[in-house]
Amino acid sequence: MNVDPAELQKFSELSHRWWDPAGSFRPLHEINPLRLDWIDQRAALAGKRVLDVGCGGGILSESMSARGADVLGIDLADKPLRVAQLHALESGARVRYRAISAEELALEAAASFDIVTCMELLEHVPDPDSTVAACATLVRPQGWVFFSTINRNARAFLMAIVGAEYVLGLLPRGTHEYARFIRPSELARSARTADLEVDELRGMSYRPLGRTYLLGTDTRVNYLMACRKAS
Repeated sequence: MNVDPAELQKFSELSHRWWDPAGSFRPLHEINPLRLDWIDQRAALAGKRVLDVGCGGGILSESMSARGADVLGIDLADKPLRVAQLHALESGARVRYRAISAEELALEAAASFDIVTCMELLEHVPDPDSTVAACATLVRPQGWVFFSTINRNARAFLMAIVGAEYVLGLLPRGTHEYARFIRPSELARSARTADLEVDELRGMSYRPLGRTYLLGTDTRVNYLMACRKAS
């Protein structure tokens, strides 16, 4: 199975803070409106069948459901999934959740989704190419697959690990491992191998003074990639 038990344990231990906008997952809450709008603008969420791979506590899953999508969130970490399910009950969000990997789901539900999202997950799995291939299998022809991850270079190390985890305290220490970061060229190659066409590449930047995030052309640290499944 394409999973690192240590990564599951890491996020399970923090699961009780998933929906605290000022807690350990504050950056996810703050970037969610940006990534949600970007996905919606590209793929028009309303009425679409959406799979959220590595959904965690359900922040993106719930927000896509609120835009009118039929959302299934999947993850292999049980505690975050239970948090997601409980929060959906409290909020009334119409989201379904399953404890299953993308690879396993691809065996039973190929070409079943209009949109697949895989956000902030690839840098936490042992075999990112396997996850990319599974996402490509799960999406329908001409459907959309959206990825977000972290570039691998000196600036990314300084910003995403030293800055975010040790200086600014935006994330718990040990959240990321530099060796697992993925260059855009590597992700694009993996996408093409999986029969996905890269449609757009966007960078995400953080401004410490205003504590704000923005999308732009700077992909040196965090970036998002929109792909379409070839017909």
